[in-house]
Amino acid sequence: MTTESDTTARLLITCPDQPGIVAAVTTFLYHHGVNITELDQHSTDPEGGRFFLRLEFQTPHLDVSRTALERTFRDAVASRFTMDWRISYAADKPRMAILVSKHDHALMELLWRWQRGELRVDIPVVISNHDDLRAEVERFGVRFEHVPIDAATHVAAEAKMLALLDGQTDFIVLARYMRILSADFVARYPHRIINIHHSFLPAFVGADPYQQAYTRGVKLIGATAHYVTSDLDQGPIIDQDTGRVSHRHEVPDLRRLGRDLERQVLARAVRWHVEGRVIVDGNKTIVFA
Repeated sequence: MTTESDTTARLLITCPDQPGIVAAVTTFLYHHGVNITELDQHSTDPEGGRFFLRLEFQTPHLDVSRTALERTFRDAVASRFTMDWRISYAADKPRMAILVSKHDHALMELLWRWQRGELRVDIPVVISNHDDLRAEVERFGVRFEHVPIDAATHVAAEAKMLALLDGQTDFIVLARYMRILSADFVARYPHRIINIHHSFLPAFVGADPYQQAYTRGVKLIGATAHYVTSDLDQGPIIDQDTGRVSHRHEVPDLRRLGRDLERQVLARAVRWHVEGRVIVDGNKTIVFA
């Protein structure tokens, strides 16, 4: 995996598989003066399958404007191979809004990595249904908005959140936001809301899954990061990880280990999203990590 700089661009492609795709793409970029520094591809079936490609290139010697490059690529290459494609540029930092409730571990991991420059994003706002984490967030110089929400105020609260987010964010991270977003809210940001939760689902639903897991004597705990869809916790998975536990681990140990996994898995998923390493294919993802 290369280290991105402000000169890095990324090209993501999905199309029917056929001979000549890689040659056409790389030849096109070569003739426009760019240096390809990373290329990865995947095919579901060489005969009639789907083809996925992620390519990084450096732009200091690009001989045309971004607009001209994209227009020419569309006409000369993409249309020929019936591509679904996009080019993004590392210099254009995406705006990442964060929704959180009371648990701070996932939020703090993101803010810490952002402050260190490991997450190349801007954070316009953190929104919470509780006011508990205001001081911690504002210590990073990030705007904090408290939007209480319950069953009676759900519609109005979501409307307020959407107003705060409108024109201010490119994607949203649910850093242990413990409220269910409506289908209308999710539809505003298709494949642009990332959630993190424990990996006991669907076995242990409801309150206190770690107590349930302890009672059943589980030997593995884990965390899952996924894109949010209207189907609760059923969206395309971006990343997962697990840790082994034993009879010696008490419930507080499981919670501590679970929080550590959630922090790491969410941070990876967000970074892969930001770096254009994820292609959604139906209810699955292709992750070029």
